[in-house]
Amino acid sequence: MQRARRAFRDALSGRAAAALIALLAGCQSPPLTSEQIAVLDYGPRPENYQQIVRRYLDSRLNDPTFAVVEFKAGPSPLYQRDTLSRERQHGWAVCVLVNERDPRGAYIGFYPLVIYIRAEKIVAVDGGGIERAAGLRYAHAQCKQLGYEVL
Repeated sequence: MQRARRAFRDALSGRAAAALIALLAGCQSPPLTSEQIAVLDYGPRPENYQQIVRRYLDSRLNDPTFAVVEFKAGPSPLYQRDTLSRERQHGWAVCVLVNERDPRGAYIGFYPLVIYIRAEKIVAVDGGGIERAAGLRYAHAQCKQLGYEVL
């Protein structure tokens, strides 16, 4: 009987955790209105965006010398929606696919990043860091908005 109660309690806590995660993932701000978008200041289009992105990635990849970085779309003006884990940012967005090596030297496979640049600096990134799982979903959606469909 105790096992049955424990199994039932564990099943409920698993469902509750899944529901909480789904709720938190869905907590995004509504899209900006056209008036709000019109007042965003993206600054001048960065001509050296590839250099800015590569410099940013060099300090974050396991082995940047052997990383494969493919620029797929952008730079184009784009904004993020704010979520519970980050505030809204805007800038010249670039969709990049990255394939880096793990610590043992094996390639891990391509994953998308959307990198936002404003005033020659990176102001936000979707697809990496702490929010890896949710960030990848945002990166897929933002790459699509930039004109590249991540498969």
